[in-house]
Amino acid sequence: MNTAKTTIATKLGLLSGGALLIASLLTAATSKAAEPAAVLETYADIAQAGYEDSLITAHTLRATVEALIEAPSEATLMEARAAWLAARIPYQQTEVYRFGNEIVDDWEGRVNAWPLDEGLIDYVAVDYGTVSDENAFYSVNVIANPNLTVGGRAIDATAITPSLLSGVLHEADEVEANVATGYHAIEFLLWGQDLNGTGPGAGDRPASDFDTANCTNGNCDRRAEYLMAATDLLITDLEEIVEAWGEGGDAREALTAQGESMGLIRILTGLGSLSYGELAGERMRLGLLLHDPEEEHDCFADNTHNSHFYNVVGMINVVTGTYQRVDGSRVSGPSLEALLADADPAVAEELLAGLQRSYDAGLDLVQRAQRIESYDQMIAAGNVEGNATVDAMIEALVAQTRSIERAVAALDLQPIAFEGSDSLDNPSAVFQ
Repeated sequence: MNTAKTTIATKLGLLSGGALLIASLLTAATSKAAEPAAVLETYADIAQAGYEDSLITAHTLRATVEALIEAPSEATLMEARAAWLAARIPYQQTEVYRFGNEIVDDWEGRVNAWPLDEGLIDYVAVDYGTVSDENAFYSVNVIANPNLTVGGRAIDATAITPSLLSGVLHEADEVEANVATGYHAIEFLLWGQDLNGTGPGAGDRPASDFDTANCTNGNCDRRAEYLMAATDLLITDLEEIVEAWGEGGDAREALTAQGESMGLIRILTGLGSLSYGELAGERMRLGLLLHDPEEEHDCFADNTHNSHFYNVVGMINVVTGTYQRVDGSRVSGPSLEALLADADPAVAEELLAGLQRSYDAGLDLVQRAQRIESYDQMIAAGNVEGNATVDAMIEALVAQTRSIERAVAALDLQPIAFEGSDSLDNPSAVFQ
């Protein structure tokens, strides 16, 4: 691991060893029987806190982006990258609120959509190509072109503003790869393309790409303008979701609008769908089947191991009813685990054990990334040990999902159809 990456990891305070003691989280929250209404309130409180922390860290990111633009240097670029990595920690813990909450799922694409076609935003390597049959915006390079004509349509991109990014470019022509906003657009601008394939190394954009006095790769003023606009837009979007989970907010109100049982179904739908189809399937198994470095979540920064790990931490937060905020304080209350323990102690214990195994497997992933190789190298063809480390987490998540299904039955709720993935349910379709 190079010195720069080590410094960033140290600033993040990543865990370096030992297993999470889920029992201690239960003690911090409550081990007593819980009422469904109280469990739903805890769930909403943790959502609000997680999104508030995401907003707090996004403001810190903005300050470092502003410093980079004002005085471009390798030092200010590294500070901005470190702030982006830190901002991912609370956000990834909130992804458990997707799938079961329509308001979150409809909103999420603005801030965390991936993968993206980089040529929409900025310069790319020659082998990226210039055209795509599926995407007319594939290589329009907004930063280099203030006036665009795409499919006969003129687009005025003279000023790169949040409204241009969100209203015109993001998912333009309803193509999901046209990701113009959110964490990953910012990530690309801070790191640049990762051109290493399954070899070592992340993106390596120079700080001079933002230096108007000594500009590399052209259009440094517009690149800075895009980066600031995307960061400002991220803050605006996070403010919206914080409000939605606040007292009287739309997401909090929707949680209980159809009754307590439906509220619990929302919680378990988010848990099961993230655990199975999204994380184990689309984010992990698919890339492992294809051995494709493009199928990693935080691909420019080589931060995918952390994104997967903190998804698991988010699931643990919801089940145990406790969340540790970025300032070290805790939000806790009556938990899903306590409710489940009252209904069927054996299933509750099984679910906790499953979460522990997923956590431990995720920690192994983090430690391998810190000490040996990045996630895109782990999924490379022929990397037996790396593949096995990824596969162990996938298998733990799949097994955990079965426990979530048993929890649904134990709570006497209607069966839930969790999000699936061809990579798990029909692997041969992946290669067709």
